[in-house]
Amino acid sequence: MTRKYFGTDGIRGRTNGFKLTPEVAMKAGMAAGRIFSRGEHRHRVVIGKDTRLSGYMIESALVSGFTAVGMDVFQFGPLPTPAVAMLTRSLRADLGVMITASHNPYEDNGIKFFGPGGQKLSDAVEEEIEALMAAGLEQGLASSARIGRAKRIDDSQARYIEFAKRTFPRNLRLDGLRIVIDCAHGAAYKVAPEVLWELGADIVTLGVSPDGTNINQECGSTAPATMCARVRDVRADFGIALDGDADRVLMADEHGRIIDGDQILALIAKSWSKTERLKGGGVVGTVMSNAGLDRYLKTLNLSLARSAVGDRYVLEEMAKGGFNVGGEQSGHIILSDFSTTGDGLVAALQVLAVLAQENKPASEAAHLYEPLPQVLENVRFKKGSPLDDEKVKSSIESANAKLGVGGRILVRKSGTEPLIRVMAEGEDEKVVRAAVRQIAAAIEEVAA
Repeated sequence: MTRKYFGTDGIRGRTNGFKLTPEVAMKAGMAAGRIFSRGEHRHRVVIGKDTRLSGYMIESALVSGFTAVGMDVFQFGPLPTPAVAMLTRSLRADLGVMITASHNPYEDNGIKFFGPGGQKLSDAVEEEIEALMAAGLEQGLASSARIGRAKRIDDSQARYIEFAKRTFPRNLRLDGLRIVIDCAHGAAYKVAPEVLWELGADIVTLGVSPDGTNINQECGSTAPATMCARVRDVRADFGIALDGDADRVLMADEHGRIIDGDQILALIAKSWSKTERLKGGGVVGTVMSNAGLDRYLKTLNLSLARSAVGDRYVLEEMAKGGFNVGGEQSGHIILSDFSTTGDGLVAALQVLAVLAQENKPASEAAHLYEPLPQVLENVRFKKGSPLDDEKVKSSIESANAKLGVGGRILVRKSGTEPLIRVMAEGEDEKVVRAAVRQIAAAIEEVAA
């Protein structure tokens, strides 16, 4: 089935564009509500959102859709995506929804669904929702007496704060550590600083004044230079940059040097393997994960399993191989002992726990290997399939030959934006950069 609305991470697109209007949101709510209404009990859905201006509109449309098919709705307000997944489980809801476009600019928004266990929906269920949206929803409408109710939950942020703190070792505190926390003017702007402060850290905040249009704007994990500069300016020990919905994170050491998702995986794998907490004999990364991570893990007699890009696919690989640690270079880190989805704050707390336990600066504890030169370039296109063009295919083959046996090239469409992502990796950075530029230029010529 050709998917009209769902991409690699739920429904996402320009607000009031064809993918994401109030009508689409209402239909998605009605369709998902019908699918997850099983049995005669009062069915319950929980809804969280980030700080985008359009969140009010989409939330209202979803509430209309869910209540129309007889579901009761609990509205959380601004809350991180992993908090919605956690609360879906703890409140025994039939369905969870997060309104967010994650790291995208404020003009975009999206809808992420979680099943009763707090896990993202499978492709098959998403296709079932789309089929219902297209087929008409009149037959699923509730009777007058069975229409759902909507209620705002005021303590949802406090619940998540306590959950996050419980993932940090009880015998440790963050006293004496100065930490810069950049919340991207997004969903974690209240909860993340509160957690760090309650654990004893001296915090310096960035991105905690959302106005509906400044989410991810020159801040957060998509623009970590802001956080890195503040770390250096205030002589902090550590920096944390979350994205708009706080399901991913990048960090910085005391020198303002970036600690990416691959380095986070290496640090947690090393720490957890020592205490026999690591399951599966390694970790799950993606096809984007640096070869340096693979080489480092082998020195610990651990493996790197690779999945397709997308935290949902990482989670599937984790379940298949019995792993409890997985993630993406971009900072989606899934620790299944704690959460069913990426959680930027919890991942940061695990890194901080290692720093506190080992009493080492981040520059020493968190850079465990030297990554191979890897270059990524995004090429925007308007329509069509540039990757099917013979010029592009020929350019990729030529670049592969130049990189040689030790290198690799990955060219793929983004699942959330109209971009072609071109990545190359190899021993010689100059050759790697030239390979990426060659392919990108071919795509630009075709896509023009």
